[in-house]
Amino acid sequence: MSTAAAALQAVEIKAFVPAKDFALSKRFYADLGFTQRSEGGGVAYFCVGDCPFLLQDFYEQALAENLVMHLLVTDVHAGARCRPSR
Repeated sequence: MSTAAAALQAVEIKAFVPAKDFALSKRFYADLGFTQRSEGGGVAYFCVGDCPFLLQDFYEQALAENLVMHLLVTDVHAGARCRPSR
């Protein structure tokens, strides 16, 4: 391991996720169970547990079509049981 790698102590890394429709995207992530902690400057901070990401009011088709997020959960059905029916 290099000296720089040994000295680097990462605290957090977050992805900036593009949103074609910012308001709709915020509702989508809230409906999935994410909590919106803050918003400002066209960026909304979402998290579920210790897993955060930044939703941005910005859309670039090439970026959006190639962005991949991976979320690992302990029980994939838990969210469905907790959501109110519509």
